[in-house]
Amino acid sequence: DSGALYRLLAVAAQDRGIPLDDEASLVDLAPRLVIRFQIDASGGEHILLDGQDVTTRVRAEETGADASVLAVLPGVREALVQRQRDFRQPPGLVADGRDMGTAIFPDADVKIYLTATAEARAARRHKQLNGKENGASLTALFRKISARDERDSSRQASPLRAADDAVVIDTTDLDIPAVMDRVLEEVRKKLPESLKDPK
Repeated sequence: DSGALYRLLAVAAQDRGIPLDDEASLVDLAPRLVIRFQIDASGGEHILLDGQDVTTRVRAEETGADASVLAVLPGVREALVQRQRDFRQPPGLVADGRDMGTAIFPDADVKIYLTATAEARAARRHKQLNGKENGASLTALFRKISARDERDSSRQASPLRAADDAVVIDTTDLDIPAVMDRVLEEVRKKLPESLKDPK
């Protein structure tokens, strides 16, 4: 989840009083973050920053907006590239992020580019946040998502785009099981041996 790294950097910057446009300080901070992703017994995700569980803060809508602001800084993107690549360990990795197939893992065996309308993504995020954050109106979420798309598509460093060899799947009218079926179908086409049951 590469987006979590940008969100973690935003949280760390906020805690240290570093402005989101202070590229030099952010670049200095990025490699020093102590980050752990943990899954508990019930399958819940926990994100730890310097030993503290910051999962709720990392997933907050405001943190996502902050992460998008600092992600346009070329130095910040460069500082986080190797950290992202270090997650690739045998037997493999499923990486989630806006530039995974273009900038971080351009040699990936399978590249899936999931897309959906801003309206559909806002509705999903609204449902996800229901009861977790006050004031997250559907209209406000739509505006934030649209603004993020514009920022990410127009940034100079690693702009948002599908890799030339990516399979593009429009998820606007699909539920999660249908998306998983489509993704697994593409994985089976490209890596038929990888999904066989071990004997």
